[in-house]
Amino acid sequence: MNKNNKIRVVIVDDEKLARDRIRRLLEHSDAYTIISECTNGSEAVNFLSNNETDLMFLDIQMPEMDGFEVVSQLDRSKLPVIIFVTAYDKYALKAFEVHAIDYLLKPFDDERFNSALLHANEILDNKSKDTLTEKILGFLEEKETSMQNKYLERITIKSSGRIYFVNTKKIIRIKAAGKYLEIMDFEKEHTIRKTMTQLEEQLDPNRFIRVHRSVILNVEHIKEMQHWYKNEYIFILSNGEKFTSGISYRKNLDPLLNSL
Repeated sequence: MNKNNKIRVVIVDDEKLARDRIRRLLEHSDAYTIISECTNGSEAVNFLSNNETDLMFLDIQMPEMDGFEVVSQLDRSKLPVIIFVTAYDKYALKAFEVHAIDYLLKPFDDERFNSALLHANEILDNKSKDTLTEKILGFLEEKETSMQNKYLERITIKSSGRIYFVNTKKIIRIKAAGKYLEIMDFEKEHTIRKTMTQLEEQLDPNRFIRVHRSVILNVEHIKEMQHWYKNEYIFILSNGEKFTSGISYRKNLDPLLNSL
């Protein structure tokens, strides 16, 4: 905790109404100081990497970078106490309960919010944040392991009352567009509502690489790579499209670079 004995709070949610509600509930007590409100995962990672934080309310479903990826990109030794905020169904939330990780299920009432806040305060008071961090990391590791050998062979696309099945082998690239993903295959571009991280976890990493927070490429359709700046590259695809890699995704390029 900081020298003023106030708990430093970061709120991460792409929905303004959700951020406003958490802020209003916290304002009932002078024990907290909100040091940042982040509207997406990238903002959260940048802020948390450079500022000491005690408590974070973290939305799971966000476009481009979801809450799980935010946690995975942070320094594990500096993770704040985290209360996940989610619209997951109750069945999916069993995993949180098994690992004793606190969460708020949208829409939540004042009583449930105060219960989660009380639990967070107890962890901070007892200096048992490291234990919670281990639980969260164990949960994420189990989640990642459960996805192995379960990669999608085709993606279901619903459009104009019709359902299309796109074979993942025919996908050239995937690009984020707000709360949607644009999937380009041999024939046309399709749009689905899903986060980049959710779809990335379902794709074979030997075939698809995420080169930017908003771009996933099929390696079989990378026609050319050009060095751009420092650790950034330009990718030219088989359909002529060009994309530049993001520096934070440099490690994802190792399999390609090592094969040269």
